[in-house]
Amino acid sequence: MNELTEIYKRIEYLRNNGVKMKEIADRVDMAPSVLSALYSSVLPAYIDLLKTRTPDDALDEALALVNNVSKKRLLNNVGAMKLLLLEMEPEQQSEAESGNPLVKLLGKEMKDSVQDVFNYSGLYLSYSLSSSTDSLKIEPYLISASENSEYVKVGMINAYKSVHWGGGIISNHQNSYLMFNERDLPQFALVTIYLQLPHYEYPAMLKGLYLCLDYNHNPIARRIVLVKQSDSTDVNEFLTMEGRLVPKAELTPELEVYYNYTCQEGDYIKTCTVPSPKLDATDLEREKKMLMI
Repeated sequence: MNELTEIYKRIEYLRNNGVKMKEIADRVDMAPSVLSALYSSVLPAYIDLLKTRTPDDALDEALALVNNVSKKRLLNNVGAMKLLLLEMEPEQQSEAESGNPLVKLLGKEMKDSVQDVFNYSGLYLSYSLSSSTDSLKIEPYLISASENSEYVKVGMINAYKSVHWGGGIISNHQNSYLMFNERDLPQFALVTIYLQLPHYEYPAMLKGLYLCLDYNHNPIARRIVLVKQSDSTDVNEFLTMEGRLVPKAELTPELEVYYNYTCQEGDYIKTCTVPSPKLDATDLEREKKMLMI
């Protein structure tokens, strides 16, 4: 049973070094959907359950999470699968040949994500905390494949009616990263939204964390919920939508649910600049006190 843990770690290593899931699946003679279920659901659950279960019970419970992985076939092939994975190595290139590996990986992942974006494409309204007031911020989003299907296209209309465009990455149907520049060029202020992806086809709601800069260029992190309004990916329809701020006193019962999830203490982390910093640990205490005012 220890071989299952080794298999998970080996797949993780290969994925982190740029090997596609389909390439790994072809190597071990397994359907990509089965290998994906094994890697993203079964094996992580199995490893976690080993803390409190016997290996056999842990595997049974982990396999119950999916319906396309056979226990008998898995155990019959686990030894051969491990050997095949150990023989597989990612392609190695020098930095001079490949350039910045992270930039290259981002471009690759953006392009590969196009094949998965259709499960999440559409028009959304997002709900999160306003940076400046005790209000619920509502902003439209568009998620779709780009016109040439080269990347995942992301659009956002903020509460002040500015339109921003960016890109997205979908990682193993578990997480998605939406990224765009929130400032007008040539200024740059990266917004990154980390979304949890539910194991559903065409989910009506996505949620995660929203990282950006506030109006004083201080980093802030907060919860965000995206609720699908339509399967449409029409840009003109998206541009007719409007963002807005809804003060707490004007919340409807429907909006209050989103306010309670995104705007309570603990739902956000703020930072600020300490005046006349001493550049030592006392600045951290002063900052926390300032944020409580």
